[in-house]
Amino acid sequence: MLDPQAQALMTLLSEKGIPPVYTQTPLEARASYHARRSLTQPDAPGVGRVQDLQFSHAGVSIAVRVYHPTGTAAVAGALPALVYLHGGGWTVGDLDTHDVLCRSLCQQAHGVVVAVDYRMGPEHKFPAAYDDALAAWQWVAAQAQTLGIDPERIAIGGDSAGGNLAAAACLGLRDLGLKPLMQLLIYPSTLMAPDTDSYKTNGQGYMLTRDSMAWYSGNYLRGPQDAQDWRASPQLAASHANLPPAFVLTAGFDPLRDEGLLYADALSRAGVSSQYICFERQIHGFITMGRVLQEANTAVSLCAQALRTAWAVA
Repeated sequence: MLDPQAQALMTLLSEKGIPPVYTQTPLEARASYHARRSLTQPDAPGVGRVQDLQFSHAGVSIAVRVYHPTGTAAVAGALPALVYLHGGGWTVGDLDTHDVLCRSLCQQAHGVVVAVDYRMGPEHKFPAAYDDALAAWQWVAAQAQTLGIDPERIAIGGDSAGGNLAAAACLGLRDLGLKPLMQLLIYPSTLMAPDTDSYKTNGQGYMLTRDSMAWYSGNYLRGPQDAQDWRASPQLAASHANLPPAFVLTAGFDPLRDEGLLYADALSRAGVSSQYICFERQIHGFITMGRVLQEANTAVSLCAQALRTAWAVA
């Protein structure tokens, strides 16, 4: 059964006549996504300190936002960290749209969160976002001392498109001889050309639709051939061995549900520790909607607990 709160939200959006994302230009979609966040997101929790910084790689400048939890000054030694990549179909979303979520993870997990404003399509095609995700984790590791971070306890994560980028970055970092402490994958996209049961049964009527996914992937990919590249479809990697432990969270009424499960299973088969949790009554994108969806707050707390556990045993 669909969560009644999720049903009420979808009914409200329908009554307000919110146009489907695939009928908008990228600029219109970004503005709409940005404007709606105040309707569904909880109030922003306070944190100890927030820094807006930039780093450069390959001639590109990328903005990041660094969150430190309260009480940091009383903590002896460097704090663990999470490099976070926002969702939005590689097309919409920014540091502001996921500010509340990053603040919540920072405070509840009591670690530093570094949010990354990676390049998006259609202005910047694949593999630009992947390259930025890879470079962001390496930059955080290189700047750990300056940022007050323990270089041995740096995780990576993201939601939706951000989960896709986090999973792909773990594969790329592994091939460079590097390894994040863990990967936090919130309803990740792991296949650019999915043929899963959830893609068929949940592809219409639950906010994220097949048409929307085609619009998002069309903005990101250069062409159909990119869908077969593991940097775009991490599920297709030749090997999932020697990757960081994973915490994978999905939603039951999400077209991407099965992709998260398939990826968790692929990690398990490869000998990588992975936990999988599905919020069976929820829709795609729910974790940022804690003002109107009570289960969103439970999901954030579970993610924070997974981070604390990983950081504690490192």
